[in-house]
Amino acid sequence: MAALFIVVLSGLLGENNMTENELALFGSSPAFENILPVGQLYFPSWERYEIAMRGIFERKYYTNQGPLAQQLECRLQDFLGVKHAICVTNGTIGLMMAVEALELTGKVIMPAFTFAASALSLSRAGIEPVFCDVSAETHQIDINKIEPLLDSDVSGVMGVNLWGGICEQVELVKLAREKGLKIYFDSAHAFGCEQGGIKVGNFGDVEVFSFHATKILSATEGGCLCTNDDQLAAKLRNIRSSYGAGEIVDVVKTSNGRMSEAQAAIALMSLDDYSENQQNNYQLFRLYEDRLSQLPGVRLVKPSGVNKSNYQYLVCEIEEQQFGVTRDMLMSILEKENILARRYFYPGIHHYDEYKNLSIRGNVTLPVTDRLCKQCVQLPIGALVSGEAVGKICDIISTSHKYATQIQARVSKSESSLL
Repeated sequence: MAALFIVVLSGLLGENNMTENELALFGSSPAFENILPVGQLYFPSWERYEIAMRGIFERKYYTNQGPLAQQLECRLQDFLGVKHAICVTNGTIGLMMAVEALELTGKVIMPAFTFAASALSLSRAGIEPVFCDVSAETHQIDINKIEPLLDSDVSGVMGVNLWGGICEQVELVKLAREKGLKIYFDSAHAFGCEQGGIKVGNFGDVEVFSFHATKILSATEGGCLCTNDDQLAAKLRNIRSSYGAGEIVDVVKTSNGRMSEAQAAIALMSLDDYSENQQNNYQLFRLYEDRLSQLPGVRLVKPSGVNKSNYQYLVCEIEEQQFGVTRDMLMSILEKENILARRYFYPGIHHYDEYKNLSIRGNVTLPVTDRLCKQCVQLPIGALVSGEAVGKICDIISTSHKYATQIQARVSKSESSLL
């Protein structure tokens, strides 16, 4: 079915006959009447939502490890094949809880090519992030760059799994164990992904997932931590502060990290829909791949290190010399068409004001991260994107390449007239 979908739509999309005069940048009507955002944005129907919410109000149990939160944890454990899934109100809280539960100290090595929350979860605990460069091919943390960063103050490594793929989790765990370090993963992008038949969630000391609406498993906001360590799970539940949820153990800090029943209800419906949504993402990804792989200066980033991906991200590198315009110019062109592409990530965390001094003091140079921050663009994929929409987006990108010289000249002339 998926292959047929791709073949049929590829035929329907046909040749791109657009010219630069048809771009909204130069006054034509936008390709999309409404803004087309990035992000998965898979939501249940109103009927399903209403039934779930009525049940919550009838029970009059709204939070603090209610029946739906408990059901969700059990289903996540079954789905992921993990011993413990601890649901929380959002992924950032989950990262903060992981730092506390692992009793990390001093410094933690992590990539700078990630979302800000990865580093800020360390700063909140008074821990210094040590930024590592990433692989130019996969965008995942470069395991070969970790050992030179090790010193006596480093207590752990945080791997980050990007783009529906994973970093070298098995190798990272082995390295950390050899060096006596804690190892954990920010797996916000990797729910449902598998490596060698083992689902993400089973690697390292603990893995943290996000259930934000932009993710394939959505609680509108939420997340969970997964571990196969009983004692670590008990600490996490006590840090989360869920009264009566398991063994009581001593922890240094607690946080109001509880998932509400409304979040759990939506996550349960989203879990029911996971397979269908993953297949939709895959079909859209293949359509993008079919069109964009033919364009000079465009490299579509494929999920790395997995035999099963959630395909929740569509990320490309735009190389200006071959493509003809910069990534930022292409984003301006797409924005005029009501296509909300994103620079993902920008800037690298090592350039944030809070961390600039660390980079200078440590003489940090991350050339791959810096290049990717200038070249990467995230395109829409998910619930609001159709095969026809993919065709339009690819037509606009193709036109931007084909008429790059003319576009550059007209933009320069327009800017000059404003001076």
